[in-house]
Amino acid sequence: MTEQEYSESGNPIYRYDDKKDRELQPAIGDGENIEAISNHIENCVGKVETVFHEIVSDIVHIEVHWVKPTDKFPFHTLVTSGMSDLPMTIPDGYDINQYIELCILLPENWTIDGTDFQTMEEAFQDENNYWPVRWLKAIARFPHEYETFLGYGHTIPNGELAAPFSENTKLGCMLLLPSLSLGNNFFELKVNEEKTINFYCLYPLYKEEMDFKLKKGTDELINKFEKYNIRDVVDINRKNTCLKKGFLGMW
Repeated sequence: MTEQEYSESGNPIYRYDDKKDRELQPAIGDGENIEAISNHIENCVGKVETVFHEIVSDIVHIEVHWVKPTDKFPFHTLVTSGMSDLPMTIPDGYDINQYIELCILLPENWTIDGTDFQTMEEAFQDENNYWPVRWLKAIARFPHEYETFLGYGHTIPNGELAAPFSENTKLGCMLLLPSLSLGNNFFELKVNEEKTINFYCLYPLYKEEMDFKLKKGTDELINKFEKYNIRDVVDINRKNTCLKKGFLGMW
């Protein structure tokens, strides 16, 4: 058995280099769950403009719900459903909710065209536009593919070196935290007595910020975000809060 690896901040590091060979496990969405999540989005954020459906789904059926910018929430809100159709695999000794969904917030000028399917498909052929959707879907399926879990403060890099998500940004890692902009009411949805869903927001990071978080911990990175006023709405050109400075390369 491989010895558990830990970061300098004392948190366990999980590596998922080898995916088990297996056959496709077709999945359809849980109608009750989808309806509950859709109602939750509309109650807390606004009208769902459209849903980006999966044609073929493996293990869980992931859909992405899109809410247009409004005066109250002046950004695009994308929220998954389907990740919480199945419970995550929680190790013994961890007090973590088994059911989560994800969201990502994009600036008003992000290219999302919902006038019809063809124009939206054309917009999403450009990876500069599509990568947030791609990562929502990939991370939502991730814990079920690898029989693991995700939650507060977890980071998922784009490969070992956190390569940039697309050619127009240097961001290359995702951090899971509650959304600041959507508020506390959005974070939790009680579906029934057995299931409560927590909604985590994806915060794109630079590799240096991921490394800093692994060394110092999530709270120290959040302190840097507060210092530089880093919000949860994606900014592909935002300041790198952990870029090394000076001759000695100190943080």
